[in-house]
Amino acid sequence: MTDGVYVGNAGKDAALDRGWLLGHFKDPSDPRYSEALEIKWGVHPKGDERAHWVTGEERTALQVLVSGRFRVDFPDRSIVLAEQGDYVVWGRGVDHSWYAEEESVVLTVRWPSVPGYAVAERDDSGARDAGH
Repeated sequence: MTDGVYVGNAGKDAALDRGWLLGHFKDPSDPRYSEALEIKWGVHPKGDERAHWVTGEERTALQVLVSGRFRVDFPDRSIVLAEQGDYVVWGRGVDHSWYAEEESVVLTVRWPSVPGYAVAERDDSGARDAGH
C-alpha cells in the first residue's frame, strides 16, 4: 500500500470490516479511506435481515444485486432485486430496511461517508453490537 494502490478480493476483504471495502472507517493512510463515499460487498444468507429500520438517513445509497434475490423495504413499498444487475437508489431522509429472500450478494455504494455512523447488528449468537 505504500504506492497508494490497493489490490484485494471483495469477498475476503469484506470479512475484515462487516462488508465495507471503502469509507471513512478505514485508516487514513489506506487508499480505501474515503470521506466521499462508502462501498460494501454484502454477502447475505437466505433469511438475513436488517437488525432494525434505518431512520433519518443522512446519505444517498445505491444497491446493486450481484446474485440471489434481495428485497429492500421502504415505508410505502418494497422493491425486489431479482436479476443480476437490478438496482435501487434512494436519497437522504428515506427510511429503509432489507431482507435476503435467497442467499444474496449485494454491492452497496453510499455517499457521503459519515464518520461516527453505526447501527447495532446481530452477531452469530444473536447478540447485537456496533457495526457499519
